[in-house]
Amino acid sequence: MKQIIKYTGLVFSALLSFAWVPLAQAHHSTTMFDHAQSVTITGVIKEVQWTNPHVAIFVAGTIKEEEPTVWLMEMTSPGNLTRVSNWTRNSAKVGDKVVIAFSPLRNGKKGGALKRLTLEDGRVLTTDIRAQESANLEENQKAK
Repeated sequence: MKQIIKYTGLVFSALLSFAWVPLAQAHHSTTMFDHAQSVTITGVIKEVQWTNPHVAIFVAGTIKEEEPTVWLMEMTSPGNLTRVSNWTRNSAKVGDKVVIAFSPLRNGKKGGALKRLTLEDGRVLTTDIRAQESANLEENQKAK
C-alpha cells in the first residue's frame, strides 16, 4: 500500500511540474516583433544594458532620410548571447557607429528584435538566436 501511495505521489508531482511548462514558455514570447520584416538603421550606440532577462541596446539612428531617433533593440539573455553567439559584454560599446538589422515591433514604436549588428570596423555580431536554437533542436532530433 505504501508503494502505491509513493508511486501516485511521484506521478502527480511529475504531471504538476509539466503543467508549468507552457506558462514558462509564454513568458518568452516574441510575438510583439514582426519577424517577417527586416529593417536596417544606421546610428551610434547610446546605451548598452547587459542584464537579465534580455540584453538591450539603445541606438540613436535613422532609417533612410528620417530624423534621428533613439531605438531600443532587444536581444536574448547575456548567457545565451555568450553561449551561442559571438557576443561578450564589451562587443558593442557606447559611442560605436553601427548598422543594425532587426525585426520591428508590430505596434510601430521605435524598437525591435536585433538580428545583426555591424560595427564600423566591419565586425558582424549576430543575435538570430531563434535560428541557432532551431538548428540545435533539429540536430538533437536527428541524434535521437
